[in-house]
Amino acid sequence: MAEASDRGLSHSSVNDGKSSTAVDHERLPPTLVIAGPTAAGKTEIAMRLADQWPAELISADSAQVYRGLDVGTAKPDVETLRHYPHALIDIREPDQAYSAADFVDDATQRIHFARQHGRIPILVGGTTLYLNALRYGLDRLPPANESIRAALSKRAADLGWKALHRELSQLDPDLGRQIGPNDPQRIQRALEIHQITGRKPSDLMTGRGEDRMPDSLFLVITCADREVLHSRINRRWEQMQALGLVDEVRGLITRFPDFADLPAFRAVGYRQTIDYLDGRIRHAEWVAKGAAATRQLAKRQLTALRQFGRSRWYDPEFVDTMEANRLKSNGFALINKRVGEWYGNV
Repeated sequence: MAEASDRGLSHSSVNDGKSSTAVDHERLPPTLVIAGPTAAGKTEIAMRLADQWPAELISADSAQVYRGLDVGTAKPDVETLRHYPHALIDIREPDQAYSAADFVDDATQRIHFARQHGRIPILVGGTTLYLNALRYGLDRLPPANESIRAALSKRAADLGWKALHRELSQLDPDLGRQIGPNDPQRIQRALEIHQITGRKPSDLMTGRGEDRMPDSLFLVITCADREVLHSRINRRWEQMQALGLVDEVRGLITRFPDFADLPAFRAVGYRQTIDYLDGRIRHAEWVAKGAAATRQLAKRQLTALRQFGRSRWYDPEFVDTMEANRLKSNGFALINKRVGEWYGNV
C-alpha cells in the first residue's frame, strides 16, 4: 500500500541519482509480470501461480525494499516469505538510497538467475517507474550531486517545496506540469539536473527506448469496479492501523531521527502517520488522509498502466477470468499456455 509515489514522468530516470550508463538494452528472458494498483491483490495471484510452477518471485515495490517498513507497505509477513520467498524485499535500510537504476540492475540479475536455475521469473509489484525502467531502459542523466541536493533541501526547508516547484515550472514548463507540487523527490532531481547541466531536464529525456521484454506476459491486476478497489484500499488501511502502523513509524523515528527526510518517508501512509505523530493532524484526519492518499496513488498507477503496452487486465474478484480487450477467457489457462510456449514442461 505504501509504495512511493508514481506521480510525474512517464520516463523513470528523472527520479534517479544514478547514471544509467551501466544499464544496457539486452533482451530479457520471458518473464511473467504481475502489475496493478495498490491493494488490488497482486501478491495473492503471484503466490497462487508460484504454487503451480517452480517460480522466482521478484518484488517491484519501491517501499518494500526497506527493512523495517513492514506494516505500512503491506509487506508479506515472515511466514509467507518463508513459503514464498521474494527477491528484492528487505535489501536496504531506510536511510539508504535505492533508485530505478538500482532496480533495473537487480531485477535483471534475478531474472537471469531464475532461468539459470530452471525457474519461471515472476515480477510482482505496482511501482510503474521501476517496471517502465526495466522494460524500456533509462535516460542518460547525470549522477547525483550531494552538495546540490543538500542545498536544495535547505532551500525547501526555508521556502517550501511548492516554491521550488514554481521555480521548476518557470525553468521547464513542460516538466513542471508533469511533476506535482507535492512531489519533493522529483522536484529536487529535476532542479539538480538543471543546475548540473544548465539545460531544461525535459530536453535530456529521450522517451521510451527499445522494449527489452517483447516475449514477456504483462498482467494488470485490478478491480473492474472502482468502488470495489476503493473498498479493498479502505480495508487494507484499517488493517494497517490494527496491526500497529503508528508503533512501527514511532520505532522508525527512534532509530532514524531524520526519518522524515529520508527517501523511505515518501511512501504513502508514512507521511500521514508522521504528521499525526507530530501533532499536525488529529486522529480522524489521519485516518481520512491515509485512505485518500492511497486512493490517489492507485489512480496514478492505473493511469500509468493504461500506457503499458501488450498488457492483459485481470479482475482479482473473479479469479478464474481475465479480461483483455473486453474478451474473457480462462486466465490461468492462458498463462499456462504461454509458460508452456516459453519453457516447455517446467
